[in-house]
Amino acid sequence: MRENRLKRLLADGGAITNAWLSIPSSYLAEGAGHQGFDSVTVDLQHGMIGFETAVTMLQAISATPAVPLVRAPSNDAEAIMHLLDAGAYGVICPMISTPDQAARFVAACRYPPVGNRSFGPARGKLYGGPDYFDAANEEILAVPMIETAEALENIDAILAVPGVDMIYVGPNDLALDLGERPGAELDTGATTNAIAHILSRAKAADVATGIFCGGAALAKKRLSEGFDLVTPGNDFNLLMNAMSEAVAASTERSST
Repeated sequence: MRENRLKRLLADGGAITNAWLSIPSSYLAEGAGHQGFDSVTVDLQHGMIGFETAVTMLQAISATPAVPLVRAPSNDAEAIMHLLDAGAYGVICPMISTPDQAARFVAACRYPPVGNRSFGPARGKLYGGPDYFDAANEEILAVPMIETAEALENIDAILAVPGVDMIYVGPNDLALDLGERPGAELDTGATTNAIAHILSRAKAADVATGIFCGGAALAKKRLSEGFDLVTPGNDFNLLMNAMSEAVAASTERSST
């Protein structure tokens, strides 16, 4: 089976940069995969993306050096299995707040006897190789999102669930659930303290950590803090910022 390069990077202690796609475009997905990101995530929860378009985006990412990941729309076993069959090499699952939820999610990502994933890898086998079934349980990443106050309380139990390869912090929903506004991770408040606590407990449990960041500067800061994977913003916001900067730069030049 094709090696999941993210697993090697994690084993070697390398920093992982992850692109985040919310725009339904295989053209954009292919372009993102050629920009130096280690992985590219197709977001089916908050992105404007349905399953059929996600398949074309995973195909496009597969033509690049980046590892194809997805954020599932929810902790729904059928949806998770379908996305893995479509060729995702890892699933980020939102709103995992208890060890039972984490265990159900992991089971959907693993073939028996360790899980209950249904057999029918379809495009996953095309991308992964003819021995996909034999190695998928070892190569596919199962990544629960930690983004609620309940998850914060249960963090040690979630980290202890067998098969959790990494946790991924969703700072905006975490802030909302802690009574703060999105972006509160930039302040010295409950969300900041919660993120530090999650990172500390994950380090103690020897579980890899990822986090969504509002931009490159924050992503760099998170890597220096010890996070293993960072997402320096999503495609839409990065494009809007680039367009705004282009307008500002063009206006500045034309007025001189």
